[in-house]
Amino acid sequence: MALDQSYVGRSYPPSAPYEVGREKIREFAEAVGDTHPAYVDREAALALGHPDVIAPPTFVFAITFKAAGAVVHDPELGLDYSRVVHGDQKFAYTRPVHAGDLLSVTSTIEAIKSLAGNDIIDVRGEVHDEKGEHVVTAWTKLVSRAAATGEGA
Repeated sequence: MALDQSYVGRSYPPSAPYEVGREKIREFAEAVGDTHPAYVDREAALALGHPDVIAPPTFVFAITFKAAGAVVHDPELGLDYSRVVHGDQKFAYTRPVHAGDLLSVTSTIEAIKSLAGNDIIDVRGEVHDEKGEHVVTAWTKLVSRAAATGEGA
């Protein structure tokens, strides 16, 4: 069943603030195999002009995807999360994420379309710091696969 187009443009309340920790950044950099010193060494980050270690670019996915849960689990929208796969992700930064940042995300449904029985939903996450300054925008594309029909389904 196609998702309701009237949800396009709907924004959800900002997420609870997330405090970015040095150890979380280090663990993430290790997990993705990125050895840039500014991710793990405060002195290296300071030498590059940052106030503390910085996070790899995809670090904010965990924060923005959690915030997108407000969209995904909105009972009125009717998205069947058991059929959802992650379709695409992109980021546009105003500045890097630093250890010590307190970040909140406001999620907005940018687009809903149906293609071959699949529902495709684009969610934009606007990430701001504790001063209300923009840090990064993340776009997440989710695909809710069509239910199988016919024999053997």
